Amino acid sequence: MAVDLLNHPLISERYFFPRDGYFPEPFWIDCGDARLACSYHELDPAAKTLVHFHGNGEIVDDWQGGFVQMVKKMGCNCLLAELRGYGQSTGMPQLGKMLEDVIPTIDSLERPAEKLIFFGRSVGSIFAIEAASRYPEAAGLVLESGVADVLERLLLRVDPYELGVSAAELKAVVDRHLNHQQKLAGYKGPLLVLHTQNDGLVDVSHGQRLYDWGGGRKQLKIFSQGNHNDILFSNVREYFELLGQFIASL
Repeated sequence: MAVDLLNHPLISERYFFPRDGYFPEPFWIDCGDARLACSYHELDPAAKTLVHFHGNGEIVDDWQGGFVQMVKKMGCNCLLAELRGYGQSTGMPQLGKMLEDVIPTIDSLERPAEKLIFFGRSVGSIFAIEAASRYPEAAGLVLESGVADVLERLLLRVDPYELGVSAAELKAVVDRHLNHQQKLAGYKGPLLVLHTQNDGLVDVSHGQRLYDWGGGRKQLKIFSQGNHNDILFSNVREYFELLGQFIASL
């Protein structure tokens, strides 16, 4: 029941906001009942690879160009990971299946975990944290405008009774599969948390909790400028400086 509940059509419809997109020659990843249209940019096969999970309402196309070039300047390859139902990917955005997609996405790179840096922005933090819990030897984890309490976010859009379960049952399922405190406790690698004080969608307290839960070397930056959707553009120089310093330290 647990995974089926996370795949409920109402969660798909109300929590996720997919868009279509197009770019030539996607890096296709087979997830069984869906194909993910990711974008892989290689600088050096021996270099570390940053795996970027974008936010809700975004698609891989939004991160092509400048972001990838900056990551390459930092000496990294870059995989822009697409979500099922987003961009050119097939399938529907079902939360349970999206968690399962993390494994084939990472395994497609055929790189040891020590060569991988997971990056999750907003909703993408859910999948970056899942990746870190599945591959705890990863070189680093970056969470930008991330979600600490997934249950809180779901309850903003769905009522448990609409899903055919009680509040306690929904909480139990989310805690079993999306307990970020537990997942981060199992990841002892370096953690960088970026958030803005003015985030009107995912309160800054989420960033503070994610930082507090980190089990290894960690750094927290709360920007005074920008909101949820323009945190990068409002702090572009310092944002990339912090990211570059973090990557250089790995």
